[in-house]
Amino acid sequence: MSTPEFSLVTGSAATADADALIVGLRSGEDGPSLAGGADDVDAAFAESGGVDGGLLELLALAGATGKADEVVKLPSRGAVAAPLVVAVGLGAAPSDRQRGSAAPSQADAATAEQVRRASGSAARALAGTERAVSTLSRLDLAAAAEGALLGAYAFTEYKSNGAAKKPLRRVDLLAPAGADASDAESTLARAVAVAGAVRTARNLINTPPNDLYPASFAARAAEIGAGAGLEVEVLDEAQLAEAGYGGVLGVGGGSSRLPRLVRLRWSGGDSPRATVALVGKGVTFDTGGISIKPAANMDHMTSDMSGAAAVIATVALAAELKLPLAVTATVPMVENMPSGTSYRPGDVLTMYGGKTVEVLNTDAEGRLILADAIVRAAEDSPDYLIETSTLTGAQVVSLGNRTAGVMGSDDFRDRVAGHARATGEGGWPMPLPEELRADLDSRLADLANVTGHRWGGMLSAGLFLREFVADGLPWAHIDIAGPSFNTGGPWGYTPKGGTGVPVRTLAAVLTDIAENG
Repeated sequence: MSTPEFSLVTGSAATADADALIVGLRSGEDGPSLAGGADDVDAAFAESGGVDGGLLELLALAGATGKADEVVKLPSRGAVAAPLVVAVGLGAAPSDRQRGSAAPSQADAATAEQVRRASGSAARALAGTERAVSTLSRLDLAAAAEGALLGAYAFTEYKSNGAAKKPLRRVDLLAPAGADASDAESTLARAVAVAGAVRTARNLINTPPNDLYPASFAARAAEIGAGAGLEVEVLDEAQLAEAGYGGVLGVGGGSSRLPRLVRLRWSGGDSPRATVALVGKGVTFDTGGISIKPAANMDHMTSDMSGAAAVIATVALAAELKLPLAVTATVPMVENMPSGTSYRPGDVLTMYGGKTVEVLNTDAEGRLILADAIVRAAEDSPDYLIETSTLTGAQVVSLGNRTAGVMGSDDFRDRVAGHARATGEGGWPMPLPEELRADLDSRLADLANVTGHRWGGMLSAGLFLREFVADGLPWAHIDIAGPSFNTGGPWGYTPKGGTGVPVRTLAAVLTDIAENG
């Protein structure tokens, strides 16, 4: 799978040597308007004989409206050096859409997400193109780079008929006006690194479960970790049994592909400013076990290790960015299968650390392996703990397919959710109502893995996890059941299949902690 190359260029977009020229369009009550950064292109069309700039008039005739993700292609007919102009919709300006109510930082984040989506849409539309030059970078350099790299993503590992188009090969990003060259290069390098980590997570998620199972997933995680210079530890089934990882062993016991637990650690350099624990759910395929799922759409359960993919990619990214944080990812990996050796409804599992859990539903498996991993992660005495998982269908019912639910200790939960929204990945702070905790009481064990009803399922799962978090540890749980895997058509920079959510959120949170504690 090839990755587009990027370069930062100066000068006029109108004279740039490229196969396609990307410009942005805004939508409005009076029709579309050119976004900032394309004035020289507009002037070139006017000089070639157009009226009122010419370019906008031609785009309007072609049906352009400027709505989000819209792509309109127009032959330049010599008005500019590139033979093709690609106008991509940004939607309404944030100040118009939000009616001036947003704080500047919120409006900036909204603009960045519009640029990111537009850049992704353009990159997808230009699959097979050799070279493009983009004016979107004049609006937001980092967002334009991230969007292009993510929009150009295609998972073609298993395509054998040669029908898949090659992605856009090269993107020249026009430097923002007045930008310091060194700062702009650093911004571009970081954006490429972050988007590269998202692509790493996507590749893991999209790998089919016959090739990505606990042992092979652990091997790939170890390879990624070693490549990033991380400390790597892999526990096999015998070591898990010796240490008492009852949740991981219980869930993974029904499969012939036995479980693993992987630990990847970035030291944070010479003087790490804080210690952060990352935990991700690594169910490489989830049938539901004895409490088996319906057959319809079970193929989507290849994505049940999206949380694990995200934290593996993120800890490697922390090392690549040389963040001054000690970051450790603890990743349990299992396959949840029905068989004669499966755990059963009614079983009692002794978790890592000693708590006991009565299993009432084997399809509530993620919280069991995460409980083991959270307790192990907390033994390192981190300053913060972040866990992410495709944990509950209730998340999708509550918040839809694009908004993650964020739970945990109040202040840190809100901090994480704020970064999720600012990065464009979406996240909403959710409560952990105390009245639901009693519904997890068990007649046999310390607690049950599910309640006896369907109400507040996402919140009950968060309450279950809270039972395993060390007292006083700031923590957040990000439920990505919907946002992690796109079962519909591609949009913006989001492809069909694995999305890589919440890698960009985690990267933003780690950067915030590195800078502010």
